[in-house]
Amino acid sequence: MSAIRRYHAASWDEGIVYELGAPGRRGVVPPAPWAPSREGSAFPAALRRTAEADLPELAEYEVRRHFTHLSQQTMGMIGISLFGTCTMKHNPTVNEQITARPEVAAVHPRQDPATYQGLLGIVHDLEQELCNLSGMSAYSFQPGGGADAAYLNAVVTRAYHASRGELSQRTQIVTTQQAHPCNPATAKAAGFEVITLPVEEEGYPSLEALQAAIGPRTAALVLNNPDDMGIYNPRITEFIDAVHAVGGLCFYDNANFNGVMTRLRARDLGFDACMYMLHKSFGVPKGGNGPSVGAYGCSAELAEFLPGPRVVRDGDRYELIEPAQSVGRVREFIGNVQQLVKAYSWTRAMGTDGLREAADISVLANNYMEKRLMRIPGVTMSFPGKALPRLEMTRYSLEEYTAETGLSTVDVQNRMTDFGIDAYWLAHEPWIVPEPFTPEAGEMWSKEDLDEWIDVLAHVLDEGRRDPELVRTAPHNQVVAQIDGSGLDDPEQWAVTWAAYRRKHSSASEQHA
Repeated sequence: MSAIRRYHAASWDEGIVYELGAPGRRGVVPPAPWAPSREGSAFPAALRRTAEADLPELAEYEVRRHFTHLSQQTMGMIGISLFGTCTMKHNPTVNEQITARPEVAAVHPRQDPATYQGLLGIVHDLEQELCNLSGMSAYSFQPGGGADAAYLNAVVTRAYHASRGELSQRTQIVTTQQAHPCNPATAKAAGFEVITLPVEEEGYPSLEALQAAIGPRTAALVLNNPDDMGIYNPRITEFIDAVHAVGGLCFYDNANFNGVMTRLRARDLGFDACMYMLHKSFGVPKGGNGPSVGAYGCSAELAEFLPGPRVVRDGDRYELIEPAQSVGRVREFIGNVQQLVKAYSWTRAMGTDGLREAADISVLANNYMEKRLMRIPGVTMSFPGKALPRLEMTRYSLEEYTAETGLSTVDVQNRMTDFGIDAYWLAHEPWIVPEPFTPEAGEMWSKEDLDEWIDVLAHVLDEGRRDPELVRTAPHNQVVAQIDGSGLDDPEQWAVTWAAYRRKHSSASEQHA
């Protein structure tokens, strides 16, 4: 075990930006002609302000210092972050610079397409890249994340069966116990009944259980493969064939794509549709739940139902079209176009060989971590003793450690942040594996990073045996201690905007007066 590095997060007791600065302070003072008086403004009277904008007033250095302090106080995603099921990977700075250029940032979706042909060309070519990787015929980039893409799939499934006069009959969507929760949730939101297959001894549902669940009422099968335990179902083509035999569709949630990039294609397996997380697998920032992109791909048979507009090439020009039987927009315009540019840049920079190497490194790193983690007392893994192929990540358990010390996986997670390690991912609810944690190395973390992460875990588990209270009351070296969540459901105790904060505090002051 390597020496554990000393760490302490910066704590600035930073105020809200509106509380900083002073009246009249400026970072930039524009020349007078740049800001004509109200009386001389060319704007119509109805659009002119009747009062000055309520904005913070700071010098440039104060703004820079403020946001530097805030970044230093951020608890997550700045250390070693092996955040499972999310494939947290490096986001190249050059892509941020490119998408900040006016050729991308200043384009308005209601412009004439003739005025941003280059940007449409990138969107079109990214679609072709994803078609090559998946075998699908068309993609929509409208969905604002994975759950949005799962919902679009449910809507397309509904439209497909309606076009065949079978929607009233096909009311059920089949999923698995280990599918991402967005799959059953979006199916339910779209009006389907959800049938959930249990995970069995081999780490995935049995073919017999699937065959017992499907029939004339089956609209679709939706699942992850590999799932969040990292287990790949080797009988997946038999599952797909069984669902197709009763007239259902098959959707591949490719959130866990990183370990199988270039190794398999969804359409080649028989899937009718699939989804990629561009903000995970394709080097695009995850962005704290946005801006995200759930790229939804489908067969030619389903493409006519995709939401518009879609980018198509006509000779040397790119046009926007509306599919004939489109389900309508599930979000505005083409989607988060800046993120599409970043995904295109990352994919072209990697190339096919690079993507394959990244997948190989993901699997290698996961297996390396598994060997080391399984030597730590108190750590077990899902489906222990099974020689199951684990791809990209493995779900582990601290059940034995919790029974020994009384400390939970959340306690351990909190204490690890005291050493500069970002809080690990636990598992989607409900927990199938007790006291879970799910690290995912991906391809970007070095062997030294992985060793440090494992060493810190081993150190914290040992601390818990010697001084459980130290771990139970963590974090100690972070910006904040444990958060009291008792007021999170009381809107009188929090505010999400400065205006709401002032309104609530002024009301409180009046009451005290």
